[in-house]
Amino acid sequence: MPNPSQLRAAALTVTAVLLAAWSTGCSSDSTNEDLTAQKLSWKDCPAPSDSEGGGSAPSPLPGGTEWQCATMKAPLDWADPKGDTIGLALIRAKTSGDASKRIGSLIFNFGGPGGSGVTTLPAFGKDYAALRTRYDLVSFDPRGVGRSAGVECEDDQQLDKYFQQDATPDDDAETQDLLRNTKTFNAACEKNSGKVLPHVRTTDAARDMDLMRQVLGDDKLHYFGISYGTELGGVYAHLFPKNVGRAVFDGVVDPTQNPEQSSLGQAKGFQLALDNFADDCTSKIEDCPIGDTAQDVKDRIAKLLKGLETKPIPGVFPRELTQTAATNGIAQSLYSKDFWEYLTEGLQQAYDGDGKVLMLLSDSMNGRNENGTYSNITAANISINCADDKPRYTADFVRSKLPEFRAASPLFGDYLAWGMVSCTDWAVPGAADHPDVSAPGAAPILVVGNTGDPATPYEGARKMVDALGKGVGVQLTYKGQGHGAYDSKNKCVQGAVNGYLLQGTVPSAGTVCS
Repeated sequence: MPNPSQLRAAALTVTAVLLAAWSTGCSSDSTNEDLTAQKLSWKDCPAPSDSEGGGSAPSPLPGGTEWQCATMKAPLDWADPKGDTIGLALIRAKTSGDASKRIGSLIFNFGGPGGSGVTTLPAFGKDYAALRTRYDLVSFDPRGVGRSAGVECEDDQQLDKYFQQDATPDDDAETQDLLRNTKTFNAACEKNSGKVLPHVRTTDAARDMDLMRQVLGDDKLHYFGISYGTELGGVYAHLFPKNVGRAVFDGVVDPTQNPEQSSLGQAKGFQLALDNFADDCTSKIEDCPIGDTAQDVKDRIAKLLKGLETKPIPGVFPRELTQTAATNGIAQSLYSKDFWEYLTEGLQQAYDGDGKVLMLLSDSMNGRNENGTYSNITAANISINCADDKPRYTADFVRSKLPEFRAASPLFGDYLAWGMVSCTDWAVPGAADHPDVSAPGAAPILVVGNTGDPATPYEGARKMVDALGKGVGVQLTYKGQGHGAYDSKNKCVQGAVNGYLLQGTVPSAGTVCS
């Protein structure tokens, strides 16, 4: 999930110099050096670039430990390891514990695909204080993301228009507008980043992680993957099963699904989260301000969205809250139970004609910073997904699936069904129907599923365990709400995860936390 955007600090000359120094785009120089022997030059971190989400340089952790950043060289094309290179942006916080008890580096991927680990790890760093007692905490911008040869598509003004489009067409004219906008966006990606697009597959990022493991000096890869990060971790385990150390997958992607099945699963997941939100609001002692019953809450939301299709309301000036932006904002708020209060506030305001809160939630999902710039999360997300996913869906195919998607979710069905056309006209062919994560011989991987997860439905955890293979995946269930489990602060979940990563204690398969 993208972090809420922040105002960037004034563009001081020294900041500009730092940003230039940390540029990590493609290099046209081929290399004969052994990239596994490279030495990283760790320095104080600059402020995140706009492509990483903007904001100020990361603050020290409690106790004063500073975040450090470096750039690691990797082959642009892993099929030609002596050819052109790219720079991958890394960040770390060194272990707080006794050096003699240090296990190694714990590498995080927070999902997306397209999220900047360089920005996200410091934002949540204090939540992993227990893990830092025995690990250096490390994350990175995967290739195509942020400063790691970040994919560039449309500019900020074009993206404002792109995100205002009608993403759920009702007739042929609206369908043609959506397809035309999609084609224009995809053509901009090819024009501005054509050299990178063939090399941003998840298999490429997994190979980058094994190089990272070696450069960081670790015999095994110790890993914490969240959301899409579980898919990346599964692909790594498939490619390098003998190199897997202690690994945790949280908010688990179903590796057996193709994009259509995944989108349908998300429709069901977000509908379940909306149902739970409505039930929670109307079951409290105090009156629910957005409906008398759970069904009333959902009916009023549906009425709001229908009205916004033809009559948007003021959002964040000068932009208006459209049906698409409101749907996006509602979806963003369902990623965490902590956001439910913002959804309630946003709906109250929207019913009174003020769309600001829902627009800000939508902006957060889309990676829009408060100064009007965008991170490259959308460009990277589409580029990685389209490079990974072989199917290319047509408008006729989507129309044929709409009844099934609407049955799964009256609110989100159309929105997620039409999202399947995003790879139509993509310049690079997709690799496969779904990733291969079979990892015979790998060390145990703790797979944590959340029964109330909207984005990666709970059933995916079991599918991941089965796909990893016998003796590899160990499932833990959290009966909760929101996307993922560890950051819920549930003591049972955190105790099991910390016990494995810190002590190597594998919890019993089928453990349930509530």
